[in-house]
Amino acid sequence: MSHAFHFLDNVATADLAFDASGDSLQELFQGATCAVMEALADPSTVGSTWRQAIERTDEDPAELLFDWLSDLVYWKDADGVVFNSAHIVLVQLPNGFWNLKGLLRGESVNGSTQALRADVKGITKHLYRLGQQGGQWTVRVVLDV
Repeated sequence: MSHAFHFLDNVATADLAFDASGDSLQELFQGATCAVMEALADPSTVGSTWRQAIERTDEDPAELLFDWLSDLVYWKDADGVVFNSAHIVLVQLPNGFWNLKGLLRGESVNGSTQALRADVKGITKHLYRLGQQGGQWTVRVVLDV
């Protein structure tokens, strides 16, 4: 399984946009998560002294991803952290709902040791779409910066 993401130019004025893809829904979530982490800071320059477990359940995988990515922005603001990794387990439950268990790792923002990038204010619904085509999952996300 693999995931990928790439940032898009000239999609959203004054914002930052990316497309992410994955061979599975879980890989798509991982790719989109990596894109948000990369938008905030270079993960290779961020330590792992901070951890936060998150669990979410939703019937709609698009809403689940939106809420999960919003959690990253929330914790960035609430605890003043950036991230170096995120471990995600995504399972479809017997009732058809999707359950996400995630573990974020990072550390407090430190401009002298970290390569900080954009100060993402939120995940937007502008141009947001998640879908599957030919066995490949894709999502377009616009970040408010």
